Amino acid sequence: MCRSKVLKVVFVAALSTIAVMLLSATLAAQNAQVNGIINGRSGNTMSLQTDSGNVTVVLNDYTEAEDVQGIFHARKKQMGLTALVPGLAVQVQGNYNAQNQLVANTVKFNGKDLQTATDIQAGVTPVTQQEQAQQQQIAQQQAKLQQQQAQLQQEQQVEAQHAAEIAKNQAAIAAVNKRFGELGDYNIWDEVTVYFGNDQVNIDPQYQPKLLALCKKAKTVNGYVILVQGYASKVGSVALNQKLSQERAANVTDFLEQQGSIPLTNMLSPGAMGTSKQVASDATAEGQAENRRVVVRVLQNKGIAGN
Repeated sequence: MCRSKVLKVVFVAALSTIAVMLLSATLAAQNAQVNGIINGRSGNTMSLQTDSGNVTVVLNDYTEAEDVQGIFHARKKQMGLTALVPGLAVQVQGNYNAQNQLVANTVKFNGKDLQTATDIQAGVTPVTQQEQAQQQQIAQQQAKLQQQQAQLQQEQQVEAQHAAEIAKNQAAIAAVNKRFGELGDYNIWDEVTVYFGNDQVNIDPQYQPKLLALCKKAKTVNGYVILVQGYASKVGSVALNQKLSQERAANVTDFLEQQGSIPLTNMLSPGAMGTSKQVASDATAEGQAENRRVVVRVLQNKGIAGN
């Protein structure tokens, strides 16, 4: 045999050997088989715990799930992929892709193993749901507690402001009482009480004649002064009641000056007494009405009167 014919035979034999090797490798890749236990599902993949470690298995529309029963797996029952639950022992046949994931053609398992895995899942899932519900409840309780703490801080700030306002009002009332000398050095020649509606500061016309009569009498008293003190009921905030008593006293003072022709030199500064010296209980509407008032007095110093 000539040399060229020998080389040709050797070349053909080599090509045949390579083709057989490639075909064998392809068939081996296509017919990969892995046994293990499903330990997780995520989307279209599942994780398989094998003796050599975890294997990622890809499921697709062509993957068949088979319940293999009987001796030598003689009977097969087609199942949905939803049967592939964690804890199930399976045998996966398929081929590996470029990501070294096993693309499953068939997934085989035993019906008894499926029942066992399903029973386990039935016990595990409620516990997981219960834990999630407890965590959600704890989160809600923590959020509620934070809200309550924020509300408590806000209420404490409001209480502190109210305490400061009360202290300020008490100091102002104490100063007014000191200035008026508790009326101990004065004789009272006349007195008129003007009542106001809730949140009202304007003088009701029915009291105007009484105030004008008081002014007329005051002018007959030697060295007279007129004391005006405004009050409020305890309905509403301290600051609001203080403001109402101030405005009521100021309006009466303006009327005495403008309509009664009483010089400002003969009037003491309007006294905003707030909710001090209540004359009736604020528990009733009638009592509240009695406390919403301005008291006007014509005073004369006892030294001038000679007693």
